Amino acid sequence: MNQISLLLADDHSVVREGLKQLLELDPMLNVVGEARNGQECIHQIRTLAPDLVLLDLDMPVMSGIQVLEEIKKQGWNQKVLILTIHNDAAYLFQSMDAGACGYVLKDSDSSTLRTAIHSVYNGSNYIDPIMVPFLKERVYEKEIKKEKLEKDTLLSSREIEVLCYIAEGLCNKEIGNKMSISEKTVKNHVSHIFKKIDVSDRTQAAVYAIKHNFVDIS
Repeated sequence: MNQISLLLADDHSVVREGLKQLLELDPMLNVVGEARNGQECIHQIRTLAPDLVLLDLDMPVMSGIQVLEEIKKQGWNQKVLILTIHNDAAYLFQSMDAGACGYVLKDSDSSTLRTAIHSVYNGSNYIDPIMVPFLKERVYEKEIKKEKLEKDTLLSSREIEVLCYIAEGLCNKEIGNKMSISEKTVKNHVSHIFKKIDVSDRTQAAVYAIKHNFVDIS
């Protein structure tokens, strides 16, 4: 099995040095580069192409969030694991929404950090156990919001699914394929949706879906 190549991005040299020594105790981990700020991090990703970036949020020149946004903009496939002191929900959600695959606190033990690195490398998301309650709360809030929207609009969950596909620009046939139902059934759903939300075409329906937060356009 190949080693996991890592880039450490943190503005404190002592932290980077300590992390490197700690991580390389694991024979499967190989620190190939270090960055003192966000701009250096972007340069190192471009030149070294590491498998995974261990990224601090608080860095000069470019913040960790800005680094994540640049990675997404460039279309790079590096996985990013946030390593930070920030233990509040706002930073967690901002990081994950910007493309981070994991979020670990700096006061976590070495075992947690190594587990997070291997999990993220293997395609899973990893959230520090201390932060998991925030994530559960967010999921709960989204479910409550969805239930409220269903009640307010009188749309069934099936109709909401069709509406979301309309907003994505899919035709009836494509929606039918996605939902494993006939094109005629989709047509009936669309007709009912238009009546319930009082619109006359697919464009108006898509606008309605966006305004009522059924779809995310960010």
